Amino acid sequence: MLKIAMIGAGSIGFTRRLLMDILAVEAFRDTEFRFMDINQENLDMVTNLCRMMIEKNGLPATILPTTNQREAVKDADYVLCTARVGGLEAYRYDVEIPLKYGVDQCIGDTLGPGGIFFGLRTIPVLLELAKDMRELAPGALLLNYCNPMAINTWALRRAGGIPVIGLCHGVQHSQQQLADVLGLPEDEVDFICAGINHQTWFIQVSHKGQDMLPYLLDGFEKHPHLSKSEPCRIDVLRRFGYYSTESNGHLSEYLPWYRKNPLEIDKWIYHDEWIGGRTSAYLEYCLERNEIYKEQYPQWMNGELEFITLGERSEEHGSYIIEALETGKVYRGHFNIENRENITNLPNGATVELPCYVDRSGIHPTTVGKLPLACAATCKVSINVQEMTVEAALTGNRELLKQAVLHDPLTAAVCSTEQVWQMVDEMLEALSPWLPQFNGENKTWDDIPQPNNGDLRFIKANGGLFRLKQ
Repeated sequence: MLKIAMIGAGSIGFTRRLLMDILAVEAFRDTEFRFMDINQENLDMVTNLCRMMIEKNGLPATILPTTNQREAVKDADYVLCTARVGGLEAYRYDVEIPLKYGVDQCIGDTLGPGGIFFGLRTIPVLLELAKDMRELAPGALLLNYCNPMAINTWALRRAGGIPVIGLCHGVQHSQQQLADVLGLPEDEVDFICAGINHQTWFIQVSHKGQDMLPYLLDGFEKHPHLSKSEPCRIDVLRRFGYYSTESNGHLSEYLPWYRKNPLEIDKWIYHDEWIGGRTSAYLEYCLERNEIYKEQYPQWMNGELEFITLGERSEEHGSYIIEALETGKVYRGHFNIENRENITNLPNGATVELPCYVDRSGIHPTTVGKLPLACAATCKVSINVQEMTVEAALTGNRELLKQAVLHDPLTAAVCSTEQVWQMVDEMLEALSPWLPQFNGENKTWDDIPQPNNGDLRFIKANGGLFRLKQ
């Protein structure tokens, strides 16, 4: 029987999805889930919904809800983290304060002032989780879904002392687009993506051995829907020659070219979908979904709305990784790992996203070699910001934090140095309840070496996570 801790389980939609993905594997249907969240209302709702799904399908799986993280983590085999530190209250500041200074973000959870401050308040929480895992679940693997993905997993590798892998779904969703514009079945399109999270690039696309990269631009420009919904991504494809895995709204806010001029921004935004790039669109979406879940909860409980069907498995990586590690069924996916010459023209130590294989012996990253130079140049700019953010988060260094925001490409396109300093000061004050390392609470972390002893189920070697025999 597996024991799986889900931290931040109050994310009702995502938690239900991940639980049903895991229960889709017949061998895991007696799993013991530990749901942990600090929001009792959301925890109660998701526990009741998931218990009902388990009961309706006649499964032996169990759920132990708790607001105590250590209770959830104790003796866990795997820990999945989906927490949003500070909730929507803090997220408002991430988006609304920068907007006062002209920094127009659609989502603000990966780079930009919003992504940087999201990382600053998430890292302390993740490091406390890592501490609990070292003490109570030595060797358990952390599957991190928390953004900003690259920043968070980088900090965990430096100061967490636990095996961790970062998971996203941008590659899978974009693969569907490529098949659509090429007019091919999705399972016949072969590809390799590489880069950093939310700036990963389709550097190889083929069909039965034929290179399909030369056909992508024409396919996107002629597509009846995607030609309108992806203007920023198509422009980058036109000028770089490679397609980004990330949504139009996401990609537009990581670059200095598309959101800096209020008179031109509409050219690069698709207004019919929140993910198309509208200002503050994800904040509006989250606020709306929060209310919808509360409205739908009684309808789910009384049977008016359908549950997720058992065996209906999503493309989220988590369940497939656990299945491969536990059963030996080989799985290939694109994960966020430490760069150790896997991408040779990006800095070692940075978090990169690239193909990995998983089997019973562990997680095995591939070596991609060099990224195309324009793609690498874009990634390096972001990596510089990520590295400064991680260091500032671990040390509480305010000047380094300001330098990180100063070097953010979108911020640099619209703000003066003085404006950056003022904006960061305002954000530090507004977000201070979630930033212990900047509040004189002595919350700084020294580097903790990755453990490597016989008590662990995983060791870190040659860039991969290799499983030790029990």
